[in-house]
Amino acid sequence: MPVTKKEEDSNHILSIDIGGTSIKAGILSPEGDLLSEFKKLPTPEKSTPEAVLKCIQELVATLNQDFSKISIGFPGYVKCGRVQTAVNLAKNKWTNVNLAQQVSDLFGKPVRLINDADQQALGVVAGKGFEIVFTVGTGFGTALVFDGDLLPHLELAHLPITKTKDYDDYIGDRAFEKIGVEKWNERLAHIIEIYKTVFNYDTLYIGGGNAKHITLDLDHNIKLVSNKDGIKGGAKLWDLEEKYHVYTNHPNKK
Repeated sequence: MPVTKKEEDSNHILSIDIGGTSIKAGILSPEGDLLSEFKKLPTPEKSTPEAVLKCIQELVATLNQDFSKISIGFPGYVKCGRVQTAVNLAKNKWTNVNLAQQVSDLFGKPVRLINDADQQALGVVAGKGFEIVFTVGTGFGTALVFDGDLLPHLELAHLPITKTKDYDDYIGDRAFEKIGVEKWNERLAHIIEIYKTVFNYDTLYIGGGNAKHITLDLDHNIKLVSNKDGIKGGAKLWDLEEKYHVYTNHPNKK
């Protein structure tokens, strides 16, 4: 059934999740229900801003549904709609990139852009107590939430965990390919113990592309979540107030 103008005005949301290996998208209702197929394309090998923007355009063309606003989760540090770091994409190409404005101009819709783990957190947390989200994929993403409020983003992936490795090096995709499933799970167990001690969380959620390889016996307050769950955070992103430092980019008038 075709989407009418009235339905478009009901604030359907295009939610995009940019990852180191794939870019995913779906159309959501304001309540976070998935209204379209969940589509994905491989992240371009040379993942420059231009290549990523082209991939997003190709991906959205396959959805065949209208939307009135856009949410984007990005694997790096984001401030006021601008990407400041993206260590798992093209090197030295993502400093102070106004990706939100570029996407807004491309589709003629307002855009909100945050870290990808933060967007996933909005989609999966229960909103009770201190909750943490891990994403284990190309790198190691984290998000912190207290009583449903998203806390300021910290790039905890770049803290050192050994003399020569940060968390990205230790548990990311390159490590997984090098050491195999068993040793990778041992490293994940070590990280979980560190977070138990340092953060004393109420609930820990683990998602990302390599979550499917987890073989650990997890504590009762640790839950596995999917990318499809996480992309639903794109709806809640539009409920956040300015206190969360989420900036809305609007299309430039030509």
